[in-house]
Amino acid sequence: MLDIRGNGPPTVVPATEIGIDDKVRFLRDPRHYPGNGNRVDALETHYSWVFLSGDHAYKLKKPARGDGFDFTSVGARLRNAQTELRLNRRLAAKIYLGIVALIRQPGGRLRLGGDGEAVDWLVQMRRFDPDRMLDRRIASGQWRYGELEALAQRLARFFASGQRSRLTPRDHIGRLRVELRKALAAHRRIGEPRLAHRAASLVRVLDAFIARRERLFRRRVTQGRVIDGHGDLRPEHVCSHGVPQIIDCLEFRADLRQLDPVSEIAFLALECGRLGASPIAGRLLRRYREVSGDRPDQALFRFYTAFNAIIRARLAIEHIADPGARTRAQWIERAESYLAVAARECRLLCR
Repeated sequence: MLDIRGNGPPTVVPATEIGIDDKVRFLRDPRHYPGNGNRVDALETHYSWVFLSGDHAYKLKKPARGDGFDFTSVGARLRNAQTELRLNRRLAAKIYLGIVALIRQPGGRLRLGGDGEAVDWLVQMRRFDPDRMLDRRIASGQWRYGELEALAQRLARFFASGQRSRLTPRDHIGRLRVELRKALAAHRRIGEPRLAHRAASLVRVLDAFIARRERLFRRRVTQGRVIDGHGDLRPEHVCSHGVPQIIDCLEFRADLRQLDPVSEIAFLALECGRLGASPIAGRLLRRYREVSGDRPDQALFRFYTAFNAIIRARLAIEHIADPGARTRAQWIERAESYLAVAARECRLLCR
């Protein structure tokens, strides 16, 4: 396996010396990978390029900057790759293999791996069958209760043994309120008064719940229930074949990984429910309670379901300006579907 181990890490050179387009062009060529395969599939995401070659995938971060992160230097991308590898091995050790250097050879030619001047870094992963991902299995109707049980057990152990967050109760509660304000602001920006009005009413309900049950949120922190979790626990990140492997944690925003496990469970249950696998919520909560000894209030689960639905609605709204296959109307429809879930949970909270 190619990685940074061996004769010492390569020397880092400034990212500006070779542009991202040149790197992508090089990495699209199958001749540059071990085994000299005959095909490379390149997938572009918001912040990365992923290159699929043979049995492996290689993820290259873009030199991007955003809210809470900055990948514009080679050193920053190396540090992020190291963090991504360490954190994702918690739940997907079989998939995350190592870090590979993209080397500039004398004369300027690029090479994948080895010693020399590193112009970038890629996370090397074991390639997996996308049809084994939980979202596809749910969408095709092929999911089984045994898969959900194995996933529930895996997550329950992870949450029960996770590293405790250093957030203070005040910080934890403050961040919840900040996220609600961001969601409301996003809905107001798009110029859809009906949607903004609905979001505002839901945010008021959740804000009032936080104020009314502030002692509950404080107790969750002081009892060590808030942990350094996954941060983006969606069914498309769960490989459900055999021992579940859970990929793509939110490695570049530590603050957004500091979560109550009830929030993570509610988020995964929300996304699985939208795809048609609603029984996962009860199984996840039961197994978490059994393994951790924690007995979270049912109202807390409802709060986090509504909270996560509003955040997902905000993300849908923020995608309106992005080029892509979905239209403005489709993103708005997606946001409305999440707000409908939040409204249902808020009605139950108000009973």
